[in-house]
Amino acid sequence: MTATTPQAVDARLTRSAIFLVATLNSGPDAEAAARGLCADIAGLTRSVGVRAADDTLSCVMGIGSQAWDRLFGAPRPKELHPFREIKGVHHAPATPGDLLFHLRAERMDLCFELSTLIMARLDGAVTVADTAQGFKYFDDRDLLGFVDGTENPVAQAARDATLIGDEDQAFKGGSYVIVQKYLHDMKKWDEIPVEQQEKIIGRKKLSNVELDDAAKPSYAHNVLTVIEKDGQEQPILRDNMPFGDAGKGEFGTYFIGYARSPLRIERMLDNMFLGNPPGNYDRLLDVSRAVTGSLYFVPPADFLEDAGE
Repeated sequence: MTATTPQAVDARLTRSAIFLVATLNSGPDAEAAARGLCADIAGLTRSVGVRAADDTLSCVMGIGSQAWDRLFGAPRPKELHPFREIKGVHHAPATPGDLLFHLRAERMDLCFELSTLIMARLDGAVTVADTAQGFKYFDDRDLLGFVDGTENPVAQAARDATLIGDEDQAFKGGSYVIVQKYLHDMKKWDEIPVEQQEKIIGRKKLSNVELDDAAKPSYAHNVLTVIEKDGQEQPILRDNMPFGDAGKGEFGTYFIGYARSPLRIERMLDNMFLGNPPGNYDRLLDVSRAVTGSLYFVPPADFLEDAGE
């Protein structure tokens, strides 16, 4: 029977999140532990979430290309491959990642509890490659002061943008996700006049109103991140979150983008880092540096439940 029930890819945006990226250790015991967690991840999420049902705990689990071969073999999702490094005016590195856990809730304690249970189940089976605790910043702004995610699709449009359909029948209901951690040079950003910041983003900073086309430069972030095919926009679903540590002087945005094809996000990143046309790159990258990059397939929920068999 083909698995078609999606994971909570389009769960509503929350005030807290944990992003957890891990690499799979060598050996059959590690693989067995990962498959066992696949089968139990929904149950663990329910066990924690029922204690505060109104705070909407969810968890999306993604599998990287190399891990897929080790855990499941054939058939493979048609478009699953490692993250493509981009060397343009700025650099988008490819970094290790076999398993991704995207935990969301209104309260951080729920995300923390679930992440603790996940890591206990994977003790000795994985090595943590990266983790970040995301939070909503005032009225859904990033640490640069602009509202993030304004053009996200919602309801059926979000499902149409993120869930695989008849193009890959074996994995219908699945999705692809790319994550990147960006670190901001806040001192450099704050030295840029607000009017120029607005041109870099393509929106007014206070009101969040999009700039008129005549006032919006071709290098604006919201110009280069709109992808079209045959005249039709190809949307993705973002759930970016600010993160940071004032004590360490670390300020950033954790980018996470879901789509029914990774090509949509890859074209967006090419526009940003290489430029469209070439050289017309995203000026936001002058102050925001990508330090990680990895790509995953998000199997349908019922595929994960069957993984332990």
